[in-house]
Amino acid sequence: MKNRINDILEGFGSAVTLAWRAFASLPKAPRILKRIAEHGYFSGYSTLPIAAILCFFIGAELALQSGLTLRHFGAKEFIGILVGASMARELGPVMVAIILAGRVGSAVTAELASMKVYQEIDALETMNIPPERLLVLPRLLAVLLVMPVLTIIGNLIGWFGGAIVCAHVSFIGVQPEAYFQSIKRYLEVTDVTDGLIKAEVFGFAVMLIACHIGLRTRGGPREIGFAVTKSVVTSLFAILILNYFITKVLA
Repeated sequence: MKNRINDILEGFGSAVTLAWRAFASLPKAPRILKRIAEHGYFSGYSTLPIAAILCFFIGAELALQSGLTLRHFGAKEFIGILVGASMARELGPVMVAIILAGRVGSAVTAELASMKVYQEIDALETMNIPPERLLVLPRLLAVLLVMPVLTIIGNLIGWFGGAIVCAHVSFIGVQPEAYFQSIKRYLEVTDVTDGLIKAEVFGFAVMLIACHIGLRTRGGPREIGFAVTKSVVTSLFAILILNYFITKVLA
C-alpha cells in the first residue's frame, strides 16, 4: 500500500514537472503555431461527432425523465432550466472530456509511447530538441483552445435534444418556445462559465496524463497497449475527482 501511494505521488510530481517544462517554452510558441493548429483540428474532429451524439441523447433523456416526474407537480415549464443547467454545469463538460480521453488521449499516448519505445524521443534529445516543447506544449495549448468550443456545442445540442423530446412526447407537451424561454429566464451566466472552467481543467488534465504516460513508457511494443489503457483509466479517474473538487470550490 505504501509503495502504491509513493508511485501515485511520484507520478503526480512527474506530470507537474512535465507541464512546467512544457510551459517554460511558451515564449517560443509562435514557432509551433502550425502544430498547435494541427493538434487542435485533430482533437476537434475526433471528439465532436461522438460528443454531439452523446450530448443529444443525454439532453433528450434528461427531458424525458424530468417530464415523467414534474408532470405530477404541474411544473413542466421548468424542464428547460433543468436540462439547461445540468448540461451547462455538469454533463456537457464531463461528457466531452470523457470522449476526449477515449478518442484523443488514447491516440496521443499510443503515438508518444511508440516514439519512446522506438527511441525517437532519444533522437530528439540528442539533437537538443526538447520533447516538452515539440510534442507536449502544442497539444496542451490546442486542447485549451478546443475544449470550450466543444463544450458549448455539446451544451447546445443537448438543449436541442431536450426540446425535441418536450415537443413530441405526448405526456410532456412543452413547446420549444416555452422550453427555451425557461432556459433564457433562469439560466445564469455563471452556470455556463463554471462549465467552461471545468472543461478547460478536464481537457488539460486528460492531455497532460496522455503525454506523461506516453513519454514514460518503457519496454517493447507490448507496453504501448498497457500505456494506452492506463492513460484512459487514469484520465477517467482524474475527471471524476476534479469534477467533485471544482464543483465544491465553485459552489
